[in-house]
Amino acid sequence: MKDAIVQFLQSITGSPALTVFIFSMLPMVELKGAIPIGEALGFGLLKSAALAFLGSTFICIPIYFLLVPIIKLLKKIKFVSRLADGVEGVLQRRAEKLSVNADGKAKLKRQLLFAIYAFVALPLPLTGVWMGTAIAVFLGLKFKEVILPIALGNLTAGCIITLITYLFRDYVEYIILGLFAIAIIMLVIFIVQIALSKPRKEDTKNNL
Repeated sequence: MKDAIVQFLQSITGSPALTVFIFSMLPMVELKGAIPIGEALGFGLLKSAALAFLGSTFICIPIYFLLVPIIKLLKKIKFVSRLADGVEGVLQRRAEKLSVNADGKAKLKRQLLFAIYAFVALPLPLTGVWMGTAIAVFLGLKFKEVILPIALGNLTAGCIITLITYLFRDYVEYIILGLFAIAIIMLVIFIVQIALSKPRKEDTKNNL
């Protein structure tokens, strides 16, 4: 099974480093899947972790600055407008759940930034840089405020996945299969949430 997985992954780009980098930027996968993929390809665990961290952290830049414009554009296209509305509704509600009540704006912002860090640091398919950045956008947080919590959260998640991969490196193919199975399940759940979701009437918060 391991040989089949390795051959499939190698056939995608022909380069272990490029494979790790590309997979680390994909939603659901991110570095959580890219690190064990690099180990399976024989690229080296620490090199895989470093490259996956760079790729998955970098992707927060286009997500932050392009998310709202893309959603607004899709809402103008008739056959995908309902999908865009659903995505907007899900992200708005996730942002609201992450919000906390606090006395004073400074304290509230610190709590929100820590919540973003903790959310990204949790190494699960529907947490991480993609969703954490999207939530930050819908919370109206500035990029210069969220880049450090996102990067530190991603680093924490990377350390956890690197340790797990090291401890269970003999079963790395099962780790990969398990992560992708969980990602598919969570994707289905997310799609259902989108289908059932409706956006808020008020304008989306953003500082773009």
